[in-house]
Amino acid sequence: MTQKRLTTEEKALSINLDPTIYGSFAEIGAGQEVAATFFRTGGSSGTIAYTHSAYDMKISDSMYGKCKRYVCEDRLHQMLDKEYQNLHNTIPKRAETSRFFAFANTVESLNYHKTNQGQGWVGIKFQLKKHGPPNQIILHVKMHDNSHQEQQKTLGILGVNLIHAAYSDYEKITEFLEDLSYRLPKDRMEIDMCSVTGPDFEHVDNRLIALLLVKTKLTDATMFDQTGQVIQATSTLYKKNIFLMRGRFRPATKVHVDMVSAGLDLFLKEPEVDPEQVQVLLELTLKDLTADGKISIKDFLDRAELLTSMGYTVMISNYLKHYKMIEYLSTFTKGRKMGVVLGVYNLQTIFDEKYYDNLEGGLLEAFGRGFGRNVKMFVYPALNVEDGSLYDLANFELPSHLTGLLDYMKKTNKIEAISDYKYQLMKIFSDDVLAKIKAGASNWEEDVPEEVMKAIKYYKLFGYKTKKVKV
Repeated sequence: MTQKRLTTEEKALSINLDPTIYGSFAEIGAGQEVAATFFRTGGSSGTIAYTHSAYDMKISDSMYGKCKRYVCEDRLHQMLDKEYQNLHNTIPKRAETSRFFAFANTVESLNYHKTNQGQGWVGIKFQLKKHGPPNQIILHVKMHDNSHQEQQKTLGILGVNLIHAAYSDYEKITEFLEDLSYRLPKDRMEIDMCSVTGPDFEHVDNRLIALLLVKTKLTDATMFDQTGQVIQATSTLYKKNIFLMRGRFRPATKVHVDMVSAGLDLFLKEPEVDPEQVQVLLELTLKDLTADGKISIKDFLDRAELLTSMGYTVMISNYLKHYKMIEYLSTFTKGRKMGVVLGVYNLQTIFDEKYYDNLEGGLLEAFGRGFGRNVKMFVYPALNVEDGSLYDLANFELPSHLTGLLDYMKKTNKIEAISDYKYQLMKIFSDDVLAKIKAGASNWEEDVPEEVMKAIKYYKLFGYKTKKVKV
């Protein structure tokens, strides 16, 4: 039987029968289902040093220190650090023969009235070598089972999967994620954030984990920050004024920068926008990362490197349709104003009725679900592909039966033309820049921001090659 086909109980038993793995369990908010699984399978005395659950907030504070929220990443880190150190301080002799681990979770499971979303933080701090430095794996999960008991069971499966994968599949991240999500379809649990750190995971790029979470449909969207660290959407976007730009960014050019800058200037002038609570997001849709049915990891990481080097927070999603992206982000903004900057040709796609054949209500349903919210679009002009004239919101072409919808959006402040743009940038196209880079030309350098140019050369992105000097 291969490791991927082990049942939850068999995984727990394999850990229990390994005399070198020894640790503790601290579980808050959804019972002690993970530890209970190890107890039920037998042989747990060889694995479990202790288990506990600090449900009372005062008890929790006395054990781990103060925390603003009890179901958050900071609390999970406090728990892991305290429990892992406790093992070393309390049973130092055991370290001669054991690889210590501390497993912890802090979870908000479904309440009695079912008025909340089950979600929480799960993690493990562990050694792969005796006397070795620890590694750490942090997850954020959303639980979709419709009963408290089922959510407990799901969390139990996840916890066992995590401990087993940490010790068995740490060398290959794809196999690690397969083991982690085994028996956990997305309609039961979503893993929307996974971060691995430590000396035994130096080969792992957390941005690649973000991509794989979406690619393997463990979640529909995930994010990473300017440092390349995977971040959790709720923590980053909660009650923020989100300003979004969607694109391929292959590579990011001066046009993209001008779009963000000009659109953001208008967004900040909106009366409902708090400049101190604005989060700028650049989003890559999974489809835009696909060529010939396959995703190029190198191409994705090239784009990620550029966008983060420019100081942007990046989101990867499965949301091809604009209204679905808006619906998703609206779950975090809680009614706060959201801005979307897009090119005029993208706006043409949004108004294309064929785009919404999947909806019974067609285009009107999509606009109601997406742009019916507190959202405003800022439209950046382009050069007309036929005659080179300027194409913008003023001469935007629509079927006659849709012009009333566009007028309504203008009058209700849901759409606005960007007028403060740099006309000289209109002739820059990402595909042309990419072709120049691959061809070894040098005139692409003036089409991209300086930091992008430096990053492409330094990291040799998009097939860039240093020119050989003839002697």
